Amino acid sequence: MLEMTPDYAIALAAAEYTATLRPPTVIGLDPSLTGTGLASSNGWCDVIGYKRARTKDPGITQLPHPERLTAMRTLVDQVLEHVGTPHLVVMELPAVSRSGGGAHERGWFWWQLYGRLEARNIPVGLLSPNARALYATGKGNAPKNAVVDAIARRYPQWTTEGNDNAADAVALMAAGRDHLQHPITNLPKTHRAALDKAIWPDLPNLPGATT
Repeated sequence: MLEMTPDYAIALAAAEYTATLRPPTVIGLDPSLTGTGLASSNGWCDVIGYKRARTKDPGITQLPHPERLTAMRTLVDQVLEHVGTPHLVVMELPAVSRSGGGAHERGWFWWQLYGRLEARNIPVGLLSPNARALYATGKGNAPKNAVVDAIARRYPQWTTEGNDNAADAVALMAAGRDHLQHPITNLPKTHRAALDKAIWPDLPNLPGATT
């Protein structure tokens, strides 16, 4: 067994100490079959969803059941690949009042993502759509365009290109960082009241993250 030299031991201790000073990595996740919003506290955001090969092709919720299941499983895998292994994922809860086609598929998709994250031992925080809007704008009933505008103004380093799914993900991510006492920007109390409405996991420690 190789003996650790004093210089190497000091360097290793310094590296471990520096790691503890780094802000935690948080991923905001706004699940959607056609446009899942993702945002990382490391500065990126993206939107992933099912794409039709041709405009006349059926949407994901109109595919034959075997093809529909395959498409949804593929989408889950793609989203989780982007998520990686952060310190915390903040997901948006399903909109209880939302109706229309695809509710069955949306529910399956949401629970698959949540279950796979839990299986990876990745802590998951949960915000309702109203709490997410409240954190972003100070109003829980704010429309999508108000959230997009607020995110562009307060978090310009995240390029959402006006996509409301990406903007929602940035708001979720920022709320997670705020909860971990590493806020990206200072917000008024009216916005931060959303943190008390969220469901937060126990976080006894913050292991290393790769995303």
